[in-house]
Amino acid sequence: METFVKSFEELTKEELMQILRLRCEVFVVEQKCFYPDIDGVDEGAYHVFINDEGRLEAYLRLYPYDDTTAKIGRVVARSRKRGYGAAVMRAGIAAAHEKLGAEKVLVEAQCQAIGFYEKLGFKVISEEFMDAGIPHKKMILEDLL
Repeated sequence: METFVKSFEELTKEELMQILRLRCEVFVVEQKCFYPDIDGVDEGAYHVFINDEGRLEAYLRLYPYDDTTAKIGRVVARSRKRGYGAAVMRAGIAAAHEKLGAEKVLVEAQCQAIGFYEKLGFKVISEEFMDAGIPHKKMILEDLL
C-alpha cells in the first residue's frame, strides 16, 4: 500500500483519470448523485490517495478553508471495511498540518458517514443540510498539533 500527497500539477494524466473515474463511479453512479464534480477546486488542492498493488483504492482532496482551517472533501474508498478510508483520512489530516499549516480540518460529511468521522476525532458543528440531494453535516477536527 502506497500513500501519495500531490498538488494538481504533480498528478500524472493517468492518476488524474483514475481519481476522476473513482469519484464518478462512487458519487455519481453508485450514490446516484448528480452534481458538478469538476468544480474548479481540484487545481488548487492537494490530492491524497492510496494505491494498493497499482490500483487506486482511496482518495480525498485537501485545500485551504481559512487561515487556520483546511477542508477535506471528495473522500472516497473503492472497497468499504478494508481500512483504506481511515488510512487516507489520516494521511489527509497529516498533510493538512504539513502542507497547509492547518490547526483544524473541516469536512462536510454525509450523515450516513458521521460515525466514520467521529472515530477519527471529528465533531458535528452544524445542523443537517442537503448537498446534491444527500443529507450532510459539517464536522471539525481541532488541535492537529
